[in-house]
Amino acid sequence: MDAHSRGRADEMDAADQWVLNPQTGNYELRPSHSGTESSGTSRTSDHYGSDNRNEPLREVPEQRNRRSARSGHTQEQPQVPAGRRKRTSPKARRKKALLWTGGVMAFVIVAGSAGAYALYQKFNGNLDTVDVGDAGSKSVAAAGPLNILIIGTDKRTGSGNEGYGDKGSTGHADTNILFHVSADRTNATAMSIPRDLMTDIPECTTKQPDGSQKVIPGSRNVRFNVSLGQEGRDPGCTMRTVKKITGLSVDHFMMVDFNAVKELSTAVGGVKVCLAKAVKDPDSHLDLPAGESTVQGEQALAFVRTRHSFGNQSDLDRIKVQQQFIGSMIRQMKSDDTLTSPTKLFGLADAATKALTVDSGIGSIKKLTSLAQELGRIDTKNITFVTLPVIDNPAEPTPITVVVEPQKSEQLFAMMRSDTSLTEVKQKETAARSKQQAVLKGAKADPADIRVDVLNGGSIAGAADATVTWLKTEQGVPEATNKANAPAKIDLTTLAYAPDQADQARALAAIMGLPATALKQGTADAEGLQAMVLTLGADFKGAGVPVTGPAKAPEDIQKASADKAECAK
Repeated sequence: MDAHSRGRADEMDAADQWVLNPQTGNYELRPSHSGTESSGTSRTSDHYGSDNRNEPLREVPEQRNRRSARSGHTQEQPQVPAGRRKRTSPKARRKKALLWTGGVMAFVIVAGSAGAYALYQKFNGNLDTVDVGDAGSKSVAAAGPLNILIIGTDKRTGSGNEGYGDKGSTGHADTNILFHVSADRTNATAMSIPRDLMTDIPECTTKQPDGSQKVIPGSRNVRFNVSLGQEGRDPGCTMRTVKKITGLSVDHFMMVDFNAVKELSTAVGGVKVCLAKAVKDPDSHLDLPAGESTVQGEQALAFVRTRHSFGNQSDLDRIKVQQQFIGSMIRQMKSDDTLTSPTKLFGLADAATKALTVDSGIGSIKKLTSLAQELGRIDTKNITFVTLPVIDNPAEPTPITVVVEPQKSEQLFAMMRSDTSLTEVKQKETAARSKQQAVLKGAKADPADIRVDVLNGGSIAGAADATVTWLKTEQGVPEATNKANAPAKIDLTTLAYAPDQADQARALAAIMGLPATALKQGTADAEGLQAMVLTLGADFKGAGVPVTGPAKAPEDIQKASADKAECAK
């Protein structure tokens, strides 16, 4: 007999608990067997007001029938005596649902795609994957911060989407969010990147359908959205473009099209949105009254697509609306109404996995479940939406496109690179200063006694040579040596030193303006005239420019919290 027959349903394979409700046509959890039936009966209550004594419950596709495999026929299930089972409290059911879903994903695109359904091989078949090579390869369970690029394309797949997007387009990077998850998994920053941002797209290598590789040349001063689709570029090209802009390595991508918004919003029973004024937009077909409404399907898609109804009718104002919508969907996915509804969870998982295209590093339900467990630990109040700081493109008489605002954007990138949360920036800055003061406290060597080898692991050509020259001529460090390029590029500058070189390390850190996190002490003392090793990273901006971290949060940037509802204006 199976686990359910033995009264141990909690130990069952999750797939074996699903049955088809013949009245609704939806798959739902196998109903508990009542203890009121007479002993020895093989009656199977359908739990919907009728008895199907002779017709067994239909099972979820690909469900394993353990009973048939063992005996060749369905065994009768013995009665569970009355009083043996205790009614589960709503609180306990909710806790079980949370555990069962692996901690619902913190971000809307991935929220429904993982959870308890890892055992459903049909969901594996739903997923589409792309091999992006070395554009992103970090393991889901790897220590440290995690960066996931969410791409919404304008590809017109799906019923009813023929009138949207560019005709014949393979899909451009229309909506883009870099989701940065902190190393301790307590907070996240979701940074939107405008599709009309003018930038440089680096050369990228793509894998063709026949398995061969094709190198696509880079492009200068083009819209960000053509980093995908144009000239055969794949999501790996978009990931590389994001790294070029921000200095942040992108670990994974998740891509969806128009259908995802329609189907996910429907799967959760609708998403609450709020409008400061009534809207009737003939272009997007959005038609909603002022105040709060619940949208799904076509109206949900219209809400996130409209660009003529809010603010100055720009793509930047549409980004704000999209962030509000995503925040609301996150709250709905984490609500009791969703977590305790097997039907909604099943529908959400099915819709999300059908909508998703991901990199091969997370291209299975098992890997997505692992990712869900990582992201599910984040409280919605610690998820901050922000938009990349930009200004109107000065090269255009009537600006349509935008360019990066250098000062504020670099502050934001530095915060993300140093893993400083926008929701906890003051506490993080205080802690970092205290740590740096503790590390740098103590005796410092004379500059003339510092011995250091300098390597360039950043993006500035000749940085190691320039730094060595600066140290020698302006800082009185004669034993600085240029060791050319590092074996690999790194994001953050590091200074590796031996325990008996601590005085030298403190002195060089003060000269260079290094943060405490840059100092990496080894375990063995230096041998003879062994030098420390300074490796310049992507955060290095030039000789004599302090390498600060974590950076102060930029002022006057657009941001919003995922746990707060706002009305679109």
